[in-house]
Amino acid sequence: MTTSVLRRRELGAFLRSRRERISPAEAGLPTTGRRRTPGLRREEIALIAGISATWYTYLEQGRDVRPSGQVLEALATALRLSEHERDHLFHLAGDTRDEQADAPEPLAPGVAGVPALVEPNPAYVTGMRYDVLCHNAAAAELFTGISAMPEPNLARWVFTEPAARQVLVDWDQEAQNVLARLRAAVGRHPDHPRFTRLVDELHAASPEVRAWWPRYDIQISRAGTKRLRHPRLGVITLAHTAFHVAERPEQTLVIYSR
Repeated sequence: MTTSVLRRRELGAFLRSRRERISPAEAGLPTTGRRRTPGLRREEIALIAGISATWYTYLEQGRDVRPSGQVLEALATALRLSEHERDHLFHLAGDTRDEQADAPEPLAPGVAGVPALVEPNPAYVTGMRYDVLCHNAAAAELFTGISAMPEPNLARWVFTEPAARQVLVDWDQEAQNVLARLRAAVGRHPDHPRFTRLVDELHAASPEVRAWWPRYDIQISRAGTKRLRHPRLGVITLAHTAFHVAERPEQTLVIYSR
C-alpha cells in the first residue's frame, strides 16, 4: 500500500474522530431523535464548513481528492481543531497549507465581535505575527493611525507610525517588548513568507529594528501596564490583559482598562 493511500486513510479516520466528538448542541444544531453514531453527521459538518456533503464524504472515505487550503481551513474551523490538530490536518492532506501560507489570517466572526462588547475599554485581536485582525473604536482612538494602515500590524505601527512614539510614553521599552514577541513568533514560523516580508520591511524602515534584532531577545504575550498618551485624556496608565483564542492559540484578545 502506497504512502499516499495510507495518508488518505489516516486523514479520513482523523476527520471522522474529530466529527464524532462534537455534539449537535455544541454546534448549535437541534437534537432530533436517536443518532446511530456519536457526534455530528457528515452532512452537518459539510454544511457548517460550507462545502459539498459528497466532497466531505470522499475525504472521510480516503478517496483520491485534493482539498484546497481554503477547504481545509473551513473544515478546521467547523471541527473546532486546536492549532496542533490543524497542522496535523494539513499534513495529512498533503501539506497544502504551504500553498496558502501567504493568505491573510482568518478570524472567526464570534471572536471578531468581542472587542465591541468591551467598549469603552480599548481592545483588539492580534494574529500570529501581530497583525491587528480587529479592534474597537476606543482602540482606534488611542492607537492613532493604526486603523488607517492597509495591513494593520502592531509591530509595523510601533516602528513605522510616527504617532506611536507619542502614544507610547515609554516607547523604547515598549518597542523592544514588541520586537521580542515578534522574534519569538518568527521562531515558530521560520519560513513563513508573511513573517519574512514583515521582518524585511521593519529592517528597511527602522534603525532600532536593525540594532535590536541581532540581540535575539525573546518574550511572550503577558499582562502588565502601559503609560499611554490619550488624545483626549492626556497621559494615562492602563492595565492590559491578554486572552488566547481557544481554537487558534496564536490569536490573542488584548483588553486595556484603567
